[in-house]
Amino acid sequence: MYEKFINNTRLRRFTVLELVIFILFLVKDFLTPILLTFIFTLISVRVVKFVQRFIKAPTFLLATILYVIELVLLYLLISRYSTILIDQVVSTYDSIVHFYQHKEFQSDVITNFIADYFKNHNWQDKLESGAGMILVQLQNVGRLAVEFVMSFILSFFFMIEKEKTVLFSRNFLSSEYAWFFQDLFYFAKVFVETFGVVVEVQLLIALVNTLVTTLGLGVIGFTQLPTLAIMIFFLSLIPVAGVIFSCIPLTLIAYSTGGIQTVVYVLILIVIVHCIEAYILNPKFMSSRTKLPIFYTFVILLFSERFLGVWGLIVGIPIFNFFLEILGVKIRTKKTEQLD
Repeated sequence: MYEKFINNTRLRRFTVLELVIFILFLVKDFLTPILLTFIFTLISVRVVKFVQRFIKAPTFLLATILYVIELVLLYLLISRYSTILIDQVVSTYDSIVHFYQHKEFQSDVITNFIADYFKNHNWQDKLESGAGMILVQLQNVGRLAVEFVMSFILSFFFMIEKEKTVLFSRNFLSSEYAWFFQDLFYFAKVFVETFGVVVEVQLLIALVNTLVTTLGLGVIGFTQLPTLAIMIFFLSLIPVAGVIFSCIPLTLIAYSTGGIQTVVYVLILIVIVHCIEAYILNPKFMSSRTKLPIFYTFVILLFSERFLGVWGLIVGIPIFNFFLEILGVKIRTKKTEQLD
């Protein structure tokens, strides 16, 4: 029975796939660092291979230079952008204080309204609930930061010893249970190929979002555009949600720059960019690179975001193409039909 199972490639691969899905379900709380490490490594491998077409240098050296450049850019982003954001927050606070201290401001009316509101509502429970929500969000941000750093370090360790790691991993393909690792390698190869296309598309979308948003901010009257462009690019790497994440700092800067009117302009710009990304760029680029119709691409993105959250926008298309490959479904186009 064991030999029959080994020789039945379809049943064997189906069993291995079930085992992989079950293991991923068990470690679902650890999926974020796994995906981040995979994305960092995939991008680094693509960049290093591209550079090696023109410069014959060892992978260790190119990977080290690449990660140093990324760290420098991240440091410049955090140092300069945090300074701008702090200045804008302080300026916003001063504007609010000045507004409340203005002689035309009817402080008695507002004070009485606030007192009546607190008197008629259970404000203590709401305050505790709000504080709890803020604490949970801060914990989530801290956990995501730790996972980001850990994934970055793991990706760097893989790149500096890429040849050694690949050579060691190949030993499993010739072991006593080589069939199991060969099936794992088959699934990994299919998923990496489809996932690489999605990463390339997301980088292209991030560049377009950064260009459109930066031009819009320049028209509105923003300064420090290079620093803001770096921030927008990094946030745009998060599909759809990245545009929303950039809303808070941009509105703070907009209020300090030109008041409520500028905030409205920025919100309109963010909504436009969000709609362009979600309903035009994402489906169009995905369909053109994955050879899927825009209808299928759009439906997959909707369902994957519903069941997998933000990560579904990244892994939804690769998972769909992965199962197409496993099921043996060949994507046919007009050109392939004409050849037939």
